[in-house]
Amino acid sequence: MKEVILIKDGEIALKGLNRKAFEDVLRKNIKSALYGLGRFEITSAQSTIYVKPLSEDIDLDEACDRISRVFGIVAFSRAGVCNKDMEEILSFAPEYLSSQLEEVKTFKVEAKRSDKKFPFKSPEICRELGGKILEKFPHLSVDVHNPDLTVTVEVRDFGTYIHTNPLRGAGGIPVGTGGNAVILISGGIDSPVAAYMMAKRGVKLTAVHFASPPYTSERAEQKVVKLLKKVSRYSGPMTMFTVPFTKIQETIKDKCPEELFTIIMRRLMMEISERIARDNDCSALITGESLGQVASQTIHAIGCTDEATDMVVFRPLIGMDKQEIIDISYKIDTFETSIEPYEDCCTVFTPKHPRTRPILKYVKQAQESAGFEAMIEEALQNLKVTYINQKED
Repeated sequence: MKEVILIKDGEIALKGLNRKAFEDVLRKNIKSALYGLGRFEITSAQSTIYVKPLSEDIDLDEACDRISRVFGIVAFSRAGVCNKDMEEILSFAPEYLSSQLEEVKTFKVEAKRSDKKFPFKSPEICRELGGKILEKFPHLSVDVHNPDLTVTVEVRDFGTYIHTNPLRGAGGIPVGTGGNAVILISGGIDSPVAAYMMAKRGVKLTAVHFASPPYTSERAEQKVVKLLKKVSRYSGPMTMFTVPFTKIQETIKDKCPEELFTIIMRRLMMEISERIARDNDCSALITGESLGQVASQTIHAIGCTDEATDMVVFRPLIGMDKQEIIDISYKIDTFETSIEPYEDCCTVFTPKHPRTRPILKYVKQAQESAGFEAMIEEALQNLKVTYINQKED
């Protein structure tokens, strides 16, 4: 039995003269997502992407699972393929869908006849196939308004495709069409969600993580790697740069006012991340900040943080409350990892009473008097590089 996966893109249809470029990237990303499952032929025609397995032993359930996480796809269907012959359609469709038809009580048939040379019109296809299904499955009844199952027949140029209700895709636009950016990644709940949301807008990610041994453990860094592998199921592979941050944080503690510890730390993280971003062809920074969530995420604190970099800073979570962020973390399967009890450097030397309305002039004076320039250069010379790819698991 021949089967294919039919894919419908979403926003790509609105890209006008740039549509082909977006479709090319989407096909490339689909091919990458399916790597290791076997050989596939991936083609486009009639506003549909066809994913055709080239051997019968390919696990199409796993292929559909991977495709469900590729950004740029609004819906997809696993479809059986038969010839453009009415008798063959009437015998093939009930057999191909038998397991699904056995489990429901109501159904309807929809037909799409893009090949106008096919001698039967859409209403005739629906009537004939509906009658055949009722004949073979007498427990069923037709419900054209709210059926348990919709049987779709698509008569196209290359054959007839039979499938049921389409599955929802990941949406968004293909990763790689929205530019490159650095995500400042911690081991918490927020930053992996921010990474996911920007990848959904087509951004290819590079990750920067700050580690402060012995205050943070190797397990804390491995937790971040684990989180990024989960994100990479959606975003594709990425590189993670781990910044040695101990000396900088100890200097902040020794030489800066306690109430400014967090804001100065965030400014230095921005400076270092910008340097890494420019060295890796990235044009923006991404953080997981949500307005008012903690003391370093007030309007005044965010303003002081942004002054430390000339780059655009994306904050996709800025208007979300914590529960909304947690809901997305469950969806992308990062929540349980995020709450593992391994502290990251953001919790080291946390001030008891952080300044929520810092004044930029005094923040810069404190930062400049402590003299971090040499330490930043040293940290950048000692970056640890980790390649993140979910397929390695």
